[in-house]
Amino acid sequence: MFTFILGVTSNWTKIPSPLFKKVVIVLIDALRDDFVFGSKGKQFMPYTTELVEKGTCHSFIAEAKPPTVTMPRIKALMTGSIPGFIDVIMNLNSPALLEDNLIWQAKTAGKRIVFYGDDTWVKLFPKHFVEYDGTTSFFVSDYTEVDDNVTRHLDGVLKREDWDILILHYLGLDHIGHLTGPNSPLVGPKLYEMDNILKKIHTSLLSKVRSIVALTGRSSPLQANGGCGKDGQHVPWPMPLSAAPIGLEWRTAASESHDRPNLRARQERESSLPNLLIVCGDHGMSETGSHGGSSEEEVHTPLLFISSAFEKRNGPLKQPELVQQTDLAATLAIGLGLPISRNSVGNIILSVIEGKTMREQLRFLHLNGFQLSRLLQENMPTYEKDPGFEHFKIAEKSHGNWIKLYLEGNNSEVLLNLGKKVLKQYLEALKILSSSLSKQVAQYDMYSMTVGTVIVLENPAVSSSSWSELDVLILAGTVGYAVSLGASSFIEEEHQTWYFLINTLCLALCQEICRHYFLVKECDLQLSTAVKQNFEDIEETTQYRKVDIPSCDSKLVKVTSSGEFLKGSEKWMGLASPLIILICCRLLRSLNQTGVQWAHRPDFGHWLTSSEHKAVLSLLAAVSLVMLYILVQRRCSLVSKIAMALGLLGVYSYRAAIGNVAFPWQQDSRDISKGIIEARFVYVFVLGIIFTGTKDLLKSQVISADCKTKSIGLWEVYSGLVLLAALLFRPHNLPVLVFCLLIQMIMTRCIWKPLKFDAAQITIMHYWFGQAFFYFQGNSNSIATVDISAGFVGLDNYVEIPAIFLTGFATYAGPLLWAIHLLCYLSSEVSSRKLDFQGQNRFYCSLWSSEVRVFQPRIRDHQISLALPPTPSEEDYQEGPSQDEFP
Repeated sequence: MFTFILGVTSNWTKIPSPLFKKVVIVLIDALRDDFVFGSKGKQFMPYTTELVEKGTCHSFIAEAKPPTVTMPRIKALMTGSIPGFIDVIMNLNSPALLEDNLIWQAKTAGKRIVFYGDDTWVKLFPKHFVEYDGTTSFFVSDYTEVDDNVTRHLDGVLKREDWDILILHYLGLDHIGHLTGPNSPLVGPKLYEMDNILKKIHTSLLSKVRSIVALTGRSSPLQANGGCGKDGQHVPWPMPLSAAPIGLEWRTAASESHDRPNLRARQERESSLPNLLIVCGDHGMSETGSHGGSSEEEVHTPLLFISSAFEKRNGPLKQPELVQQTDLAATLAIGLGLPISRNSVGNIILSVIEGKTMREQLRFLHLNGFQLSRLLQENMPTYEKDPGFEHFKIAEKSHGNWIKLYLEGNNSEVLLNLGKKVLKQYLEALKILSSSLSKQVAQYDMYSMTVGTVIVLENPAVSSSSWSELDVLILAGTVGYAVSLGASSFIEEEHQTWYFLINTLCLALCQEICRHYFLVKECDLQLSTAVKQNFEDIEETTQYRKVDIPSCDSKLVKVTSSGEFLKGSEKWMGLASPLIILICCRLLRSLNQTGVQWAHRPDFGHWLTSSEHKAVLSLLAAVSLVMLYILVQRRCSLVSKIAMALGLLGVYSYRAAIGNVAFPWQQDSRDISKGIIEARFVYVFVLGIIFTGTKDLLKSQVISADCKTKSIGLWEVYSGLVLLAALLFRPHNLPVLVFCLLIQMIMTRCIWKPLKFDAAQITIMHYWFGQAFFYFQGNSNSIATVDISAGFVGLDNYVEIPAIFLTGFATYAGPLLWAIHLLCYLSSEVSSRKLDFQGQNRFYCSLWSSEVRVFQPRIRDHQISLALPPTPSEEDYQEGPSQDEFP
């Protein structure tokens, strides 16, 4: 649209000239804000700290939105939009970014972009860089070469002038976090390395500015750009702005037409512009070294703008201001003289443009406000009623009034105060508009979600009318858990649901044990009395008192009444077993804080992983490995026992090699290695044990249908996976594995077998405990708790399939081990019950045979008719007694 005022034709689609000549973006992956602004920054990044405190630098804390993984964060930085959680999956193999973004705008404007670092950029922006060198981001065991491959290009590229934007993405700090956490001794040297790189870049950029100043004689290149809207690229906008500020702005430009520079002067002016160095992180890292969630350590990253155009900081150091990570796209677009990305929800950071005149600052903010209001119009039908849009129109009107005063040559305090007022109105409008647009991302179709939940919860009618208290608890707990998934807060804190369910289950089991062991059922008493009476009648009738009939009576009573089978100590042990399990679960809850709301609180795991308590962690790891051997080896073959012992020794050696634990004779000065040899040593025994178990399984299925062989084979496969979990778990998590096996043993011996639960009940109990142990490991529904370093144990380079398998197994080891234990238990129960059933058959058959042999002569002599069953045949031994014969 064209506006005609005073004979001047204005085209508002032209954007302002750039503020900076060259821009260098140094993105340090997983750079937390306290690594720069905290004690670590002062200790390991002295040059950067000096710039922040006294140099020409504007420092901020940029808040990233979840998911805090690399690819969505790069999209947010370059587009200004808020990526969705689907980008977590896309992060594994990033497709080309088709959305309007800063890189595409720069390339379209003729900017020459050079990139070195994480190859995610190359996948997102193919054919956008005039020069690039990508490094893989998934091989987390490498934290040295992955950065050296970036730094080796610096000396050459900084001397050249054939680029406009230089992007460097360093991955080493992120890899260290995944391997050893934010408190690792490796973090300090890596930060010092980054500080030296920033010093080299900043010094080079300053030297370029000094050489330009010496040639042109301009000492304040930022202030040299006094025009507004005179030059720039043409960018089509879909709708016009209001006439007042636009027309008056161009009337101002017309009144200064005699100052309009020609092309040569424009090029000279742009060549004298200052350079800009941006230091930022894509995300932070949690206290465990991972990322992906929404904890403060993960979402807060430093954002530094360093340029000779900024004034040196004077006075006391203030706390860095909190901005949104999406604000970088809008700010950098204005700084480079580019259009703001179409879907950007970010605001211009005012401090970066505060060196410009009031008129230019207002125009920058007006451009930003127009872009946001246009985006709001596209996404909200009732955009005119939005408070942000209303504020923007008010600010736009005030902006027109300010321009009128400016054109009248009013240089009084009224003009200054009105300009500040308009500036404040624009900032408020931008804040509300950005907030409204961000909320649009979190809009969900509640109706469809409700219908889907109803379909999932729909179950066929239960035919059985007999329900025990335990059955009701299992059903209510499962349905209640499914219902809880409808609330985001329950999903974030899902671990609390499982902790509550298993604690309640233990109390219910305690009640069942009391009822089984200490409250004899009336029907059992009646059955026992009836059986005894029958034998007494037989004795009196036959007059054979010396026959050992009471002994048969004793055996039969033991078979029919399970409550008399156990001794007193075993009864009390059964009663204590749920309490022991409750104590174990409480200790495990203290080991790892998880979820969202309380994940930041210190726990026993953080205390153990601190460098001051390495000796305690070493002792705990050693004791845990010994306990694992004791609990696992009881059903293994001799060969598997030896392999398990050597494998567990290899696990400790691996952790000692990478510096997590230490041998008593190990010196602190020993160099930390990757432990590849030690880890592969363990893998040999893992594969050997699993192969032995698999061989037994195949033997039981193919050669002979032997349930005992099958049960042993399943247990050896289970033992091999336990050894693999011990290798992949961090040392402070080894007690989780120990308690897992201990609770399984207690449940098997003291609860499931004596109380004779059915397969369905035992299966659901296994599922509940498996889910609880998923969270006992320190996992949560946040991707930040995924331990990526487990995928590279024993690997010296990135191999996709093993890395995915190992990471997945380490994450879901708890549920998987409980699922495999369920198979082992059910298999052993089938085997043992078959043997017991055959033993009972033989006992009953011999009992009936003795009765016939004893009573047959007397029956013949006295002609007494006794209703005795026939002597069992050989087929009866195989088939066993029927339900009618033995109640």
